[in-house]
Amino acid sequence: MGPGALASVLAALRAPTHPQVLIGLAESDDAAVYQLNPDTALVQTVDFFPPIVDDPYTYGAIAAANALSDVYAMGGKPILALAIAAFPDDLDQSIIAAILQGGIDKAAEAGAVVVGGHTVTDREPKYGLCVTGLVHPARIITKAGAQPGDRLLLSKPLGTGLITTAAKRNAVVATDLATAISSMLTLNRQIAELMSRVEAHAATDVTGYGLLGHAAEIARQSAVGLRINATDVPALPGALSYAEAGMVPGGLRRNLDHAAAYTSFAPTISPAHQLLLADPQTSGGLLIAVPPTAATALRDLCVAAGQPIWEIGEVIAGTGITIT
Repeated sequence: MGPGALASVLAALRAPTHPQVLIGLAESDDAAVYQLNPDTALVQTVDFFPPIVDDPYTYGAIAAANALSDVYAMGGKPILALAIAAFPDDLDQSIIAAILQGGIDKAAEAGAVVVGGHTVTDREPKYGLCVTGLVHPARIITKAGAQPGDRLLLSKPLGTGLITTAAKRNAVVATDLATAISSMLTLNRQIAELMSRVEAHAATDVTGYGLLGHAAEIARQSAVGLRINATDVPALPGALSYAEAGMVPGGLRRNLDHAAAYTSFAPTISPAHQLLLADPQTSGGLLIAVPPTAATALRDLCVAAGQPIWEIGEVIAGTGITIT
């Protein structure tokens, strides 16, 4: 569902509260958090989607990395997962097995175990994971803690939606697609571990609502504004060219239309850059708000670990997002 439609549906729901639910439906964060005892809380999330690449094993691995990302965004460590899948009755069983194996192997890379799941019959394949993680209640990172003066850091370049759309239209450069797949297969495990070593005020993973949509969630829940420098936002190779050529996924236009209510673009921002900022990402990076000293420390840690990181803007007083 698009961000506007989903917000309308959720607003109509009446969810009971519970003293051990630290993050739930009312908070609308990346994952739910349930406290077990003073030192341990469960982090739970679920995500699944249709194939975005042709290779079934790779598809399963990307879907798993995408689902695991929500736990990392909350500062948690994934430990357990259940598969959720839909397959046509006539889909070759070797393809189904490859999808499931890709998810199992990617979860294992994260230190988590896939222990079961549930399948239904559907004409279009769909696959993902329900993930359970652990976090110390005092170390939960939410979308609601950003403060004016914080720096905004991003751990992966944008453009997976544009590039995979170009691939579906047989108009992609092979090396561009390979780079995008490599990015989607990369877990957010390392950046989450490095983030935990500094004073991170807020974080989220950048997925289907694009950078603008997920940045807006930080702005809204933290009651702040964000200023993002478009030229500092990293793009995957070819992404801007595909945007200029009209290789635009359907969800991107919906994201951009929704962003119009809270985003102000400088006149110098090209249409292609606007599309990039709203591009729905699969297994995107973490967007992190940290104070200036912590931003310097995190960049240094990333350099030492070989972890990419880009500073793309800052948190300001006010509301909404300004793109300069």
